[in-house]
Amino acid sequence: MTGGAPAGRRHSSMPTIILIAAGVMAAASAAIALSRSGDDDSPTKAAHGSVEPDRPVGSVEEKVAELEAKLKKEPDNPPGWRLLGWSYYEMGDLMRSAAAYRRAAEIEPGNAENWSSLGEALQTASTEVSPEAAAAFARALKLDPTDPRARYFSAVQKDLKGEHEAAVSDWIALLKDTPAGAPWEQDLRRTIEQAAAKAKIDLAGRIPAPRETSAATAAIPGPSAADIAAASSMPPSQQSEMVRGMVDRLASRLKREPKDAQGWMRLMRARMVLGEAEAASEALRSGLAAFKGDAGTQAQLNRAADELGVPRGG
Repeated sequence: MTGGAPAGRRHSSMPTIILIAAGVMAAASAAIALSRSGDDDSPTKAAHGSVEPDRPVGSVEEKVAELEAKLKKEPDNPPGWRLLGWSYYEMGDLMRSAAAYRRAAEIEPGNAENWSSLGEALQTASTEVSPEAAAAFARALKLDPTDPRARYFSAVQKDLKGEHEAAVSDWIALLKDTPAGAPWEQDLRRTIEQAAAKAKIDLAGRIPAPRETSAATAAIPGPSAADIAAASSMPPSQQSEMVRGMVDRLASRLKREPKDAQGWMRLMRARMVLGEAEAASEALRSGLAAFKGDAGTQAQLNRAADELGVPRGG
């Protein structure tokens, strides 16, 4: 996880690509890798999303190629390697993602994020405990005991080894330390509940109640503004092209997987940042329709829309 300031409150002069990256691009880089599929509740399935075979090939892949070329000329650029690692992860290429994060860790070994990201890519690619991933998580936690990605995946590894009670306890501890309204909070709760149900673990009185927070401006993990600024030499027009590709991919995913309240909030925010107020209104309508009968989630979506200034179209 990178960036501690709420995404909507960083700097008013921040370029569009960084504002979007704090929401839409970072939606693919959540610190917690959790199941979103009703058919696969394995905790190692990543919230980054699986490979989308029907996604349009274009600007995103082109910009990744440009970043690769940039790193050939500037091989000692840790933010660039982190951004490339995230990009490969988003594209479903976990081994290349791991290689990029491994390079970032070689250059900047004192950065916990490099190690936890490396471990995440390695462990997500495996159905068993990855020794290299375990070592990476241990290194990350030695540098930063609060690193949520390392904490989550260390528990995943315990679960894979059959240590279900220990894994659930670790996830509960992480949930207690999770900022209110964090994008991964709901998925973490669901993972705890699913793992406990499978292992017949009693959760009575162990899980903290959800806390009220600002839905639209909650901190969203992903590449930091500094990482993106340091890694990218693209002119604004090319940055905007890459951003729009990310926004369109998020919109396409939500059409297929509409039960994602945080995704609809990110899409609304992205559309508003891009000046697409009517598209933001449509995202709100679609999100509300997806959660018809769920008054709590609909209220959350409406609060986010109010904060973002989304117009209420007919």
